[in-house]
Amino acid sequence: MDGWTRPEHLATTEWLADNLDRAGVRIVDARWRPDGRGREVHQAGHIPGAVHLDWRTDLIDPEAEDALVLADAEQVSGLAARLGIGDGTDVVVYDDSQSLFAARVWWSLRAYGLRSVRVLDGGFPAWLEEGRATSRGPSTPLSATLTVGDPARLRVTTTDVRGLLTSPTVALLDARAPAEFHGFEGNTKRLGHIPGAINVPVGATSQPGSQRLRDAAALRDLLHSANVSRGRRMICYDGSGVAAAKLALVLTLLGHDDVAVYDGGWAEWGNRLDLPVDR
Repeated sequence: MDGWTRPEHLATTEWLADNLDRAGVRIVDARWRPDGRGREVHQAGHIPGAVHLDWRTDLIDPEAEDALVLADAEQVSGLAARLGIGDGTDVVVYDDSQSLFAARVWWSLRAYGLRSVRVLDGGFPAWLEEGRATSRGPSTPLSATLTVGDPARLRVTTTDVRGLLTSPTVALLDARAPAEFHGFEGNTKRLGHIPGAINVPVGATSQPGSQRLRDAAALRDLLHSANVSRGRRMICYDGSGVAAAKLALVLTLLGHDDVAVYDGGWAEWGNRLDLPVDR
């Protein structure tokens, strides 16, 4: 954990093993499968005490047409109650996809005011590699109540981004792969990126061939090489708010204080013919 400015947003496997039975700790299994088999994967083996969450179903607004935008306060508070996540709960989230979905859960819960949310570095693969205990079958959560807040500080909309395009106090960070950023690939009506955006591919934030994040010094060098400096509000986006949430996690760990996610992302911006695009 050396080098992180805000290490409280990350959990090591050692820390989690030491805190498995501590009162107030809730472990969330965010492993997700496009075919809906995430819960089956969870029941086949998970970290002891973990409850399963399907981010695509549980944390997304069902009325949204194109983009995977954050669910409303009522939906999130209901989910938290079912999972046993309440005021004062320490949540640890993990997945097996380089923390992409775990980061989306981390951001979603923090956006609504949960103070203590950590992502398990290395996720379930790291837990298994170290030979740590697992459980099978469903877990029974405790009841809890989460007092939800306003997500406006950590979440921005298309209208917000459009109004901030020329602001010298804002940095737009595009977490997609370079080919998408430059407009060579994509599946929206228009290809390219939001004018003024800086490309910081989220794939470069993990160790090659590993589920773990690169160390803090390497990530600071990555941001420096992309001309990402302190002192501005950071707004992260990608196609669906998943890679953007992981980039927001990295920025927060490194001590950036004002980091938001544009979860509508390129799915909204690229399909709107009235918005400016650069290639």
